[in-house]
Amino acid sequence: MHSRNRVTNKDRIENEPGFAERLRSALSGPKPISLYLLLLIAVTVIPAIGVSVVLLQRNNEAQNEVVTTLAEAMAGSIVEAIDRELSGMATTLRVLSTTPSLSDSDLEDFYERSRLALAGTGTYFLLLDENLNQLLNTRVPFGTPLGPTSDPESARAARQNPGKTVSGVFFGKTSQNWVFNVLLPYVPDSGPSRLMVMTRNASSLADTLSQQILRGGWNASLVDQNGLVIASSSQDSKIGEKFFLDIGGAGRYRGARPAEDAKGDTYIAIVDESIYSGWKAVVWASTDTVEEPMRRSLRMLIIGGILVITIGTLAAWLLGRQIAGPVRRLARDARRLGAGETVQAIEYPIAEVATVSTALSEAAIDRQQAENEIRLLMREVAHRSKNQLTVVASMAKQTARNARSFAAFHDTFQKRLYGLARSTDLLIAGGAAGVELRELLSAQINPFRPEDPERMTMEGPRFRLGNQPAQTIGLAIHELATNASKYGAFASDTGSLDLSWKVEDDTLKLVWRERVPRLRRRTGRRGFGTEIIERMVGGTLDADISRVFHRDGLECIFAIPVERLVPESAKPKHPDDANAD
Repeated sequence: MHSRNRVTNKDRIENEPGFAERLRSALSGPKPISLYLLLLIAVTVIPAIGVSVVLLQRNNEAQNEVVTTLAEAMAGSIVEAIDRELSGMATTLRVLSTTPSLSDSDLEDFYERSRLALAGTGTYFLLLDENLNQLLNTRVPFGTPLGPTSDPESARAARQNPGKTVSGVFFGKTSQNWVFNVLLPYVPDSGPSRLMVMTRNASSLADTLSQQILRGGWNASLVDQNGLVIASSSQDSKIGEKFFLDIGGAGRYRGARPAEDAKGDTYIAIVDESIYSGWKAVVWASTDTVEEPMRRSLRMLIIGGILVITIGTLAAWLLGRQIAGPVRRLARDARRLGAGETVQAIEYPIAEVATVSTALSEAAIDRQQAENEIRLLMREVAHRSKNQLTVVASMAKQTARNARSFAAFHDTFQKRLYGLARSTDLLIAGGAAGVELRELLSAQINPFRPEDPERMTMEGPRFRLGNQPAQTIGLAIHELATNASKYGAFASDTGSLDLSWKVEDDTLKLVWRERVPRLRRRTGRRGFGTEIIERMVGGTLDADISRVFHRDGLECIFAIPVERLVPESAKPKHPDDANAD
């Protein structure tokens, strides 16, 4: 009778109008955040408890399999990191082999370039002759007496190998440290062959090992082709000594023993061998050390899961109450931010919510600043574009005025645009800091200069130009170089150019001096080059210009006030500006 009443009541409730709609609305509508927190805890912890039950049934071999797999990944990661280091050293050798001073046998210049290129990297460069004697070594000053290489075996092998050769670890006589080498043969067009060597202290590879995650008693060692330790995370494994475990090739060694003590503790060792260098990365740990923490963790996993669920349920209820209110206020602040209004940060009791509130406030400020910066940047882009268009228009007008045909106009105008493009590249690279004068001059002259380096000299101190002066001077130098290739220093096989500059009395003095043994007669027609020099350099930069045609060539002297050349950031502030600050 009571059972029949319960069924009747259930049927009556389900048949009430609107019950299904209310149920669907409750299931599909928004849910409180405490419910989602509770579901998150349940989804996270309940599967973990189920996994813990399965793990408890697994034997010790299955547990070791998981750990060994992680160790294999670690060994592979170490090999990849070491290969990147060695590949980088080999790439540096190939780049240095293209240095002109090396092919010209200018060892002192090549020494300085190599030393500067490797400064602060912990890597040094050696150059060996055909007898494996050191010609230079960036560890010591140039000219220091040097003997033969400390690793002749690898050097002889490298001479037979057209590619790179990686040595093992050895004690360097010059460095007085355990080092390793990457060697690359160098065969010049003429003269005896050389051997380029990039050397580095073995201790520097310890940082590469330390970047790996080595926990739970695991250690990592790097071993060379001869079984000697190159680097290790363990104090018991010394650099240059024979590795203590008896291992062969790559793979797993679950019961590895020390090479000199077969009755000692057993070890789990993972070996990964580098195809690039022949070195081995060994990740190892004592068997007892690895297995005991895992067994203890498995025993505590279920107990911990139950506690987490209990505590999580209570925390979900409390956090739901603490988060709901602040989240609604954050939503209001977000709408204000979208409308462009100012948002004030509020100190909420939850650190993450307070961080979001602060971020919204900062975003409102950043948005206003970004809008101001965008407007400023657009004005700057428009200003620079107008300047470029003005220069191009002037170039087109003057080129057309002096061109005898469309083909001549096209060729001349294209070359001048290329010169302007080279200056623009330097302006973009320098940014607000400006352009180095030597780089600007080289960029404009290099397309015209002869192959013989003695036919051109360039001398002067470091001097940085502002963007607009650099563009003007670049066009003028381009025109002088063009004329030199047609009529002057670069038009014959014997002409030369001397280019120098210096700063005296707040004035930059730039001297362009051509010397031509048989100077061709120059026309008196006024061209675009003269227009550039007189109007743009002279008028725009307030320069005093002296152009003298000597019997042996042109001499052009520019005297330009320094204040018209330096970037805006390098100019001293006005006293009123300083007081305002």
